[in-house]
Amino acid sequence: MTFLYNIGIALYSCLINIVAPFNAKARLLKEGRRESLQRLKTLKLDGPVVWVHAASLGEFEQGRPIIEKIKADHPQYKVVLTFFSPSGYEVRKNFDLADHVLYMPADTKKNARKFVEAIRPEKVFFIKYEFWHHFLSELSKLSIPVYGVSMIFRKEQGFFKGYGAWFRNVLKAFTKFYVQDEVSGELLSGIGFNNYVVSGDTRFDRVRNIALESKNFDVVENFVGDSQQVIVAGSTWAADEDILIDYLQTNEQVKLIIAPHEIHKEHIQQIEAKLKVPYQKYTCTENDLVHARVLIVDTIGMLSSIYKYGQVAYIGGGFGVGIHNTLEAATYGMPVLFGPNFRKFKEARDLIDLRGGFSIKSAGEFNELANQLFSDATYLKSTSDKSKAYVDKMCGATKQIMTEVFA
Repeated sequence: MTFLYNIGIALYSCLINIVAPFNAKARLLKEGRRESLQRLKTLKLDGPVVWVHAASLGEFEQGRPIIEKIKADHPQYKVVLTFFSPSGYEVRKNFDLADHVLYMPADTKKNARKFVEAIRPEKVFFIKYEFWHHFLSELSKLSIPVYGVSMIFRKEQGFFKGYGAWFRNVLKAFTKFYVQDEVSGELLSGIGFNNYVVSGDTRFDRVRNIALESKNFDVVENFVGDSQQVIVAGSTWAADEDILIDYLQTNEQVKLIIAPHEIHKEHIQQIEAKLKVPYQKYTCTENDLVHARVLIVDTIGMLSSIYKYGQVAYIGGGFGVGIHNTLEAATYGMPVLFGPNFRKFKEARDLIDLRGGFSIKSAGEFNELANQLFSDATYLKSTSDKSKAYVDKMCGATKQIMTEVFA
């Protein structure tokens, strides 16, 4: 099986090299991996090292509370942060709490040995779904403790199949699994791994900190005014925007703050073309904000703070590959609405069970639910309270992990 795994890694690397001239993401990955291997030769690390690995940006948000806590409570440690994906590395390559940010090299035996020898980590954190055979084998051989953070397992994974002996062997490198839910723990226990703790998801700690440190925006405050019927829609795609705009045309008291997933000129123009009510773009607000019904947030980095200006949140992506981050909205205490493709996301399922989150399948369902929320203050408060209580209850994973690992 290791032979086939090595072939797969080699073929993937070969494919990246072939498509790099024509694909920006592949080119970034190829060049980034090469640069990171060069940097390893001159890496300066004085003092004990913690290595934190995240596949991409979403996993980074789960690892970030760990890094923040290390730097706050154990500043003697140097932090090496690695990414698999350019979508994580390119956004966070200048993250100031990490001493070094690198691409994880391709998972070959040679690369794993070079990398581990270069950084000599005392502790390693792999976030959520990361199971790289050669890196884990090298760490295990050197008796370096490896901790899985915010991990979640599903019965469909190879670890739990009759043919899964090789996959299960990879898990032996982990000192402890900090899993999100009881189901994950039971699955591990069923294949003989009892070194787990149900600690929850560190993202809850992250979104709570974001809310506590949220920024104020004068433009948004002026747009909202004294309105108590504001929808904040985050990371939307065209299908989401059609539903929201349709609702807005026939509900004159409602205002919409929309932060689309893509903010390039063409997409913003598509949104503008659909609107038949007064609107403003965040970057172009020389006209009357008070009478605008829609504020288009055509810049990045604001969404997590903007949710606090609304009474109802809508999360985009549910009519495509899957919804985006629901927790950033839920932490402010507001009902969270999203499309039908949400089942891969535990927090969305939990919010639905608690009646703090709602999935809609059509414009008609959205209209009915939004009208109910805005017309019934008691119902709106009940759903808002349930959403906030869920986040409050789920916080604390970071503290638990840090207390045990750095005991």
